[in-house]
Amino acid sequence: MNITFLLNGETVALKDVDPTATLLDWLRDDCGLTGTKEGCNEGDCGACTVMVTDEDGARALNSCILFLPQLHGKAVRTVEGATGPNGEMHPAQQAMVDFHGSQCGFCTPGFVMSMVASHANGATDHDTQLAGNLCRCTGYAPIVRAAESVEDQPVPVWVRDAPIATEAASPNLPESSDELATIYERHPGATLIAGATDVGLWVTKQLRELDPVIFLNRCDDLKEILVTDDEVRFGAMVDMNRMGEALAELHPSYAEMIRRYASVQVRHAATIGGNIANGSPIGDNPPALIALGATLHLRKGNTRRSVVLEDFFIDYGKQDRALGEFVEAVSFPRQADRLKCYKLSKRFDQDISAVCGCFNVVVENGTVTQARIAFGGMAGIPKRAGTVEAELVDQPWSQKTIEKAKLAFDKDFTPMTDMRASASYRLGSAKAMLERYFREDHGELTNVLEVSA
Repeated sequence: MNITFLLNGETVALKDVDPTATLLDWLRDDCGLTGTKEGCNEGDCGACTVMVTDEDGARALNSCILFLPQLHGKAVRTVEGATGPNGEMHPAQQAMVDFHGSQCGFCTPGFVMSMVASHANGATDHDTQLAGNLCRCTGYAPIVRAAESVEDQPVPVWVRDAPIATEAASPNLPESSDELATIYERHPGATLIAGATDVGLWVTKQLRELDPVIFLNRCDDLKEILVTDDEVRFGAMVDMNRMGEALAELHPSYAEMIRRYASVQVRHAATIGGNIANGSPIGDNPPALIALGATLHLRKGNTRRSVVLEDFFIDYGKQDRALGEFVEAVSFPRQADRLKCYKLSKRFDQDISAVCGCFNVVVENGTVTQARIAFGGMAGIPKRAGTVEAELVDQPWSQKTIEKAKLAFDKDFTPMTDMRASASYRLGSAKAMLERYFREDHGELTNVLEVSA
C-alpha cells in the first residue's frame, strides 16, 4: 500500500507499506524517533502516545496499535515534533520541567503528547485526558499541576497541523461504505480494521499475519450520528468519544460507562461497530444497547438487513453475520431515560468488566410496565435476563417484587469462574445490581463516588 501523510510538519510518502506495520515500530526503527516509547504494546500504558490530526481535529492516539495505512492523509506529531523549529519548548514540555513532572522519564513523552493534544483542543478535564498514561515514579499530582498551568497559554503555531489532500492509496482503503461493500464482497475472508484497538493486539501480542486487510477509517458515511424525535442511530465507525458525547444528555449513565471503560486514546480509536462485531461476551456496549432495544444494521454488497441486537449474538465467538457482511450502523428508539449501567471491574477505570449490568425499567403509577435488562460477563454472549424481566413486568415497583425477581437470576444465567471473578460472585453481583437500580430509582445514593463512609 502506498500512503502519504505529514510527520512533524514534513510530508512523508511511503511505498509498498506492510498493512499491519505499526506507527510505533516505524517511528523507532525506520525514523530513529525514539522519544516515542514502547511500553505495554497493547494500548494501555500511553508511553507511545502521539498526536494525530485529521479533518475532525487533533487527537491523542496510541501508536503501538495504530497501523501505518490508517495515517493516509493525516498529520502526526511525536514528542520530537512538539518542540519548535528553533528549539522552542512546547508549553506542556516546559511545564513538566517547571513542576518536576518526571523522574525516570519513560512515561514522560506520552504524557507530554497527551497534554499537547488536550491543550490544542482546549480540554481542561485533566484527570480524564491523562488517564490513559501510566506513571509509576513521579505520581500524578505534579503532572496534573503542569497540565493546569498551561490552560491559558496559546497553542504554538508549529503544532497547528492540518490534514493533507491525497488520492486513494489502495482499494483496501475504501472511501465510502459503497466501496467497502464492493471490495468486501469480493474478498469476504479479509480482516476488517476499524480502530484496531482489538485487531492491533492480534499483531502485537499474537503475532498473527493478517492478509488481506481492509481499513474502514476513511469511510466517512459510516461516521454519521443521527438523533431524531424517534430514533438514535450511530454509524459503525463512530468512535467512542463521539458516542459518549452524543449520549451525555440522552443517557448519561451509559455515557459515564463509556468514559470508564477506556482511556481517551483508546476511545479516539475504538468504534461502536467494531465493539459489537467482535462479539465479546464482556464488551460493555452490547448490554447497554440491548437494554435500549437496539437494532443492528448489516450490509453485504447491495443487500441490507436489520437484526434485533440480542439476536446477533448466537454463541461464544459466533455471530449472525455472513461472509462479506459488515456492520453498517446500530440504532435504538428515542425514549425517556430510564437506563442505568453498572460496571464491576477490579480497577474502577479502564478495566475489563467482571460483570456489566444495564437496566431499563419503565414504571407507571407504581407498576412496572416494561423491563429490558442485559448483562455482559454472565454468559458466553451478551444476554438479556428474560426471566428476571418477566418477574418484574405488571408487578408493583416494590422491595417485595425485587426480592422475588432476584431468585430468577439462577434461571437466566450460569456464569463461569475465571481470573476476573467466580461464578457465585458474578451471580451475587448481578442480583445486587438490580437492588441498586431499585434503590437508586427511589432516591438513595448508590454510586461509590458519592456515598461517604
